[in-house]
Amino acid sequence: MGADLMEDAAERVEQLILLTERLTELVAIQAKCFETHRPQDAVVHVDEVGRLANLYRHESARVRGNPDLVSRASLQQRTRLVRATEAFDAVLARQGRAVGAAKTVTEGLVRAIAEEVASQRQKGSTYGPGAATSIAPATAITLNKRA
Repeated sequence: MGADLMEDAAERVEQLILLTERLTELVAIQAKCFETHRPQDAVVHVDEVGRLANLYRHESARVRGNPDLVSRASLQQRTRLVRATEAFDAVLARQGRAVGAAKTVTEGLVRAIAEEVASQRQKGSTYGPGAATSIAPATAITLNKRA
């Protein structure tokens, strides 16, 4: 029975390594998309990243709740899992910085556009002698969620 538990642990760790490496790869691709100002290219992987992230979250919680699930794997395998997790954490931080920068730029652009629209509306127009200047009421700007 002990050999079966070792094999199960080894297999689980190997699967966690593969999952973590694939998720790291996809998140790195998305981070690069944001860093190169092409967030629309990151959309291609959203579904797979979401699916893998949910699986990763679930499996990580299982292992945290029951460390014996992986403790019988070899030290080499567990070390590879730790390294894969560290790489994943690093790429998540990178993506967070890239998304934050993109958000700041986008918010600045929206603010600049709104200010320009408001200033254009305040100018109004006059026609002929004694014409009154009218100011159009301000309206909200609606953004597409995918933009």
